[in-house]
Amino acid sequence: MSNLKGVTKTIELTNYGIHSKQINYQLSSDELHAITIEKGQGVEVDSGALAINTGEFTGRSPKDRFIVKDDITKDEVWWSDINLAFDPGDFDKLYDKVVNYLGDKELFVRDAYACADDNYRLNIRHINELPWSNMFTYNMFLRPTEEDLKDFSPEWTVINAPGFMADPEVDGTRAHNFAILNFTKKIALIGGTGYTGEIKKGIFSALNFILPVMKNTLPMHCSANVGKDGDTAIFFGLSGTGKTTLSADPDRRLIGDDEHGWTNENTVFNFEGGCYAKVIDLSEEKEPDIYRAIKPGAILENVVIKNGKVDFLDSSITQNTRVSYPIYHIDNIQPGSVGKNPKNIFFLTADAFGVLPPISKLTPGQAAFHFISGYTAKVAGTEAGVTEPIPSFSACFGAPFMPLHPTRYGEMLSKKMKDSGVNVWLINTGWTGGPYGTGRRMKLKYTRAMISAALEGKLDHVDYKTHEVFNIAVPMSCPEVPSEVLNPKDTWADKEAYDVKAKTLAKSFRDNFKKFEDYADSEIIKGAPNA
Repeated sequence: MSNLKGVTKTIELTNYGIHSKQINYQLSSDELHAITIEKGQGVEVDSGALAINTGEFTGRSPKDRFIVKDDITKDEVWWSDINLAFDPGDFDKLYDKVVNYLGDKELFVRDAYACADDNYRLNIRHINELPWSNMFTYNMFLRPTEEDLKDFSPEWTVINAPGFMADPEVDGTRAHNFAILNFTKKIALIGGTGYTGEIKKGIFSALNFILPVMKNTLPMHCSANVGKDGDTAIFFGLSGTGKTTLSADPDRRLIGDDEHGWTNENTVFNFEGGCYAKVIDLSEEKEPDIYRAIKPGAILENVVIKNGKVDFLDSSITQNTRVSYPIYHIDNIQPGSVGKNPKNIFFLTADAFGVLPPISKLTPGQAAFHFISGYTAKVAGTEAGVTEPIPSFSACFGAPFMPLHPTRYGEMLSKKMKDSGVNVWLINTGWTGGPYGTGRRMKLKYTRAMISAALEGKLDHVDYKTHEVFNIAVPMSCPEVPSEVLNPKDTWADKEAYDVKAKTLAKSFRDNFKKFEDYADSEIIKGAPNA
């Protein structure tokens, strides 16, 4: 598939208060690649991909994400330490300062859209200070045709000014960087950070409000793929748990790797037009699809380059090294990025305690409990200030992007689970044989084999054992996986130490869930581990 060339259409931004005379509209990926190199903002590596450095921030900054508290949001948003309120007046003043800053800059503008299902399509205009940020939007959002652009009308606008630094004492921000959603004005305002993930996560957060409140559709922080028989599989999990890796299956067609909607018509559609994958420790042997996607048109972020080659093992800049690429860089993709008939859901977690089984089957109540809990370990580098994995809970496997109360999403998912009769599996891609620092990471080939067995129905008739602490059903055998790997306690040298750690983790689950108990029904509460 070829890149769209720069569309011969002039565009004015005066309606946004921006009076720049240097506006590059709808440039192709190739053109943006060349401009980035010409400006000295990036280099081309041996694969032909562009490599850039995002500067001060190499991950999201969740404490600097805000939502304007207005008539639309005041009674709907779950205001908390995750969803931070921003004053409408402060937004207007900060907006004016940002667009004034952009007024004498060369800008890069792109019209794109989110949501592959036309019934849910959201048209977005991106106004970027930097060419590689605009190339990122080409990769990550859905690309309209030239015919589409003739009458394209943007509903939302992303204004992205990495070079603008806020003054917290004057502007109402916490620091000089910020990402603010305004649902009344339909603007995502981002400044002070070059990390491109803030762009896509800003729109994802907006859709997590728009779809359930206005469209009665469940938004999901998940990857998804389709089998040869048309069955859709959904993979929930936070950064570093394997969503991108495990959904890129050569035997299944990829719908998308991060953000999807599940409609009342029982279809699953991708929000995006690309993939944003972690590349730390990447190899062609372990992750061939991602490795081969790193070619002209891809953008590598914060990687270390030696003699024109990427050293994927070097984490000296960050553990959160990334690549973005358009989804067509993957050979085996689902046409239209829409799937039907979900049959299996996988909750992926990187358990830093080494307690949870590598695969277990959940009842509906357990599924809802674990979905609302969203347990994993924060992976080093994915958030500012995180340098080592930290056990944590993130509701719905994506709390930083969920404007509504987690139980709103949990109830929608639970209903869909029951209506569609899906199997729900908990997958530990984290540690085995002991906790982080003592044990080792679960082998990817074993995780792939367990997921394949679940998808192919090979675990439907094996014996299961109930975990003594978490009450989840653990298969006693699985093709191509040593049986001693399946029971986590068997992998520990010190069995008593395992019991202590399991009870400690179970208590963490129960303590975390206390804030949700008043909203959860008895079936969900019964899904909790033993006290």
